[in-house]
Amino acid sequence: MNALEYVPVPAFEDNYIWLVSDGTYAVAVDPGDAAPVRAYLAQRGWRLSAILLTHHHFDHVGGVADLLNGQAVPVYGPAGEAIEHVTHRLGVADRVNLTAPALEFSVLDVPGHTRGHIAYFQASDPAGQAHLFCGDTLFSCGCGRLFEGTPAQMLTSLDALTALPGSTLVHCAHEYTLSNIRFALACEPGNAELHAWRVKAETLRAQGLPTLPTTVAHERAVNPFLRTTSPEIREVLALELHQAVPDRLAAFTLMREWKNRFR
Repeated sequence: MNALEYVPVPAFEDNYIWLVSDGTYAVAVDPGDAAPVRAYLAQRGWRLSAILLTHHHFDHVGGVADLLNGQAVPVYGPAGEAIEHVTHRLGVADRVNLTAPALEFSVLDVPGHTRGHIAYFQASDPAGQAHLFCGDTLFSCGCGRLFEGTPAQMLTSLDALTALPGSTLVHCAHEYTLSNIRFALACEPGNAELHAWRVKAETLRAQGLPTLPTTVAHERAVNPFLRTTSPEIREVLALELHQAVPDRLAAFTLMREWKNRFR
């Protein structure tokens, strides 16, 4: 079996459209813009064989029609959202099996950012590495805004993602890492691993390199939205927001609301 290549193609200001290829065929994940995908496919000589969508926002689906351009390319997406051009509507526990490239994903139900948001988990590539394509649910040091779902839904979704193997590579859909780190440090200034990550992430971005993929284990260590039991985070939230933080849901809710207005 050929090795697979996982490529973040930049789009708009801070999106990544992920391409997974065996060197001949490629799958596009959340192609909000067709132009950079077409350009990269042409540069590498790859042929688009499938499209995976996590949710309905335009910056994730806006390029689908142009990429299809009359081709019979399968488009996978959430059953719970009205997305044009989807040929395979997916729900929790469904599986996606592709032949070119050879890929198998399990579908995870991760509402919160949107009501029908899904994620794609590949338990093992040819080298034995697991991969997660999580759209706008989980970011490096952050999580998506709650446009349609509730804090309880998002916390449950994040719990599902962080229950995956720690070595899982997390292919987030946005380069939000540096701004997320600033907020994370406000929440947990005593986190030494987070300080080290800031230095590394700043170096990567200064070199024009992505900070992604991250890993599930790394996010457990540095992402405040996954660290709702941290005594320091709860103390900071209580002092900053002048509210009691009795449990994980309260901590998550207060943190998400603070992040929405954090500058």
